[in-house]
Amino acid sequence: MPEVSFHGLDLMVLAAYFVFVVGLGIYLSRKTHDAEDYFLAGRGMLWPFIGISLFASNISSTTLVGLAGDAYSTGISVFNYEWMAAVVLVFFAVFLLPFVLRSRVYTMPEFLERRFDRRARTYFAGLTLFLNVVVDTAGSLYAGGLLLKLIFPGIPMWQTITVLAVFAGFYTILGGLAAVIYTDAVQGVLLIVGSVVISVVALERVGGWDAVVAAVPDDMLSLVRPLDDPGVPWLGLLIGVPLLGFYFWCTNQFMVQRLLSAKTVQHGRLGALFAGALKLPVLFIMVLPGTFAILLYPNLPSPDLVYPTMMFDHLPVGILGLVLAGFVAALMSQIDSTLNSASTLVTMDFVRRWRPQLTGEQLMKIGRIVTFIFMLLAVLWAPQIGAFGSLFKYLQKVLSYAIPPVVAMFILGMFWRRANAQGAVAALIVGIGAGAALFLANEILAWTDIHFLYIAPLLFALCAAVLALVSLMTPPPPPEKVDDYVWTPAFYHAESRDLAGVPWYANYRYLSAVLLALTAALVLRFW
Repeated sequence: MPEVSFHGLDLMVLAAYFVFVVGLGIYLSRKTHDAEDYFLAGRGMLWPFIGISLFASNISSTTLVGLAGDAYSTGISVFNYEWMAAVVLVFFAVFLLPFVLRSRVYTMPEFLERRFDRRARTYFAGLTLFLNVVVDTAGSLYAGGLLLKLIFPGIPMWQTITVLAVFAGFYTILGGLAAVIYTDAVQGVLLIVGSVVISVVALERVGGWDAVVAAVPDDMLSLVRPLDDPGVPWLGLLIGVPLLGFYFWCTNQFMVQRLLSAKTVQHGRLGALFAGALKLPVLFIMVLPGTFAILLYPNLPSPDLVYPTMMFDHLPVGILGLVLAGFVAALMSQIDSTLNSASTLVTMDFVRRWRPQLTGEQLMKIGRIVTFIFMLLAVLWAPQIGAFGSLFKYLQKVLSYAIPPVVAMFILGMFWRRANAQGAVAALIVGIGAGAALFLANEILAWTDIHFLYIAPLLFALCAAVLALVSLMTPPPPPEKVDDYVWTPAFYHAESRDLAGVPWYANYRYLSAVLLALTAALVLRFW
């Protein structure tokens, strides 16, 4: 790691960014008057802000470090998670999003209650809350704390974590989702600009693409890996990664909340497709630079040092401050997103159910208090994460064991009218038990050695079978549980009539096809 030094201009750029973010939070707090304003930005967001906010929240500081680090150590196969997101977002935009927006729910667990019952809602709310706060928020604080400690080595780790949490929590508490989305838009631009600069400079330093191809082993520049690959085996890519992607992009509250804020279904769809399109250049500006670093720094003690090393070693004065602002922006985007979504879950899925007489303004105040509490919890937990090793792989493994019952409920509930609450609850019970048993046998006791990308489809198949069997053995759901929440060919035909006069560039179906074609072309190029 090169010696870290800053010019005054770099510090000025970083300080100016923080002042802007806090000022925006204060400004938007004056426009936030009730729960719908606070949690869903008044349901008035336009597609460009939705799309770039989805992208910025997904590319967190841990992701930036993790993508470059994995590419440095194992090659570009880590990009499989990124391009699969584009495919999953097309599926979400075409099938699930219209039902979610028209139901006018605040949270995805609330949508599950509409389709099944309160038990499904409670389980999913609790699971999402745990993953969002304990893993996502605390993990981002930990990664950001590490970076700032490199810059300011004299400051204890807990103090750098606290400073980051205070800034992110401050504008989130004040401005709610509007503050989150607008700051995400700025942060997303900074993030893209900074990553492009690093990629271009690094490629020039190594002598161009031909030098990379000549020096890096062929398999490290390939997306499709053999069955015994420890990272992303090709079968796991086909049957495991899509399930993890479906949970993350289609049901995870801190991502879907941006789409719930859309002004119309059309804006929601275009925002989702825009986010999917933004995922494709990630290969060139965030993943491949990790392979460039193989030539530049062949003996780094840890792959996670790749991204910060390239930042401090290659960027000129002023640009370094801008890129660092983008890095911190990614961190704060993850923190603000999870804090706001966790606050929404507690307020709307628990408090409003217990105290339905509360006004929108009272719910907004409770949401701000809850955001503050979760910020404190994340600050307390974040320093402990260092004992768990790789946060990125740990998160993927936890998701593989935890989310299959939820994915089964959403997919069968969306496409099969016969799926009922009894089947959903049975699938939850079996899925929780089987997931816990497999985690114990595979991860703790090491009795088995099954790749986590195979665990997710196995559990999904089990949960789907249980849901279907129990649903068939019990009475069908009432019409109000299915009429507005299950996709049918009639819905497709009705939309076709509505789209008849829409130009191709505004037709989400044509745009979806274009995005899928671009994704396929990119995958084939790096097959």
